[in-house]
Amino acid sequence: MTNTPIYQLKAEFFKTLGHPARIRVLEVLREGERSVSELVPEIGLEASHLSQQLAVLRRSNLVETRKLGTSVMYSVSNPLVHELLDVARKILTSSLVDTRALLEELEAT
Repeated sequence: MTNTPIYQLKAEFFKTLGHPARIRVLEVLREGERSVSELVPEIGLEASHLSQQLAVLRRSNLVETRKLGTSVMYSVSNPLVHELLDVARKILTSSLVDTRALLEELEAT
């Protein structure tokens, strides 16, 4: 890994974030740690599929786990993940505002 260029590592990182369920998991975990059974209704996936997505996030060190009785609790491993998602939202919002302004301009002509 030490010989891997940073741009390639970044690409792998963003590839991990490239699934809507994973983004949703990270958004829900912003509110605090959750077990798979707590995440299922909020994410809208079957437990087995959700567990697969959580495993991808865990392998990428985006979430961490701890045992609580018979449950495994998931949480975001680094609060900077939330900042990244906030920046993504700002970029998308800005783009939509620009698109709306262009649409309004086209409709006016």
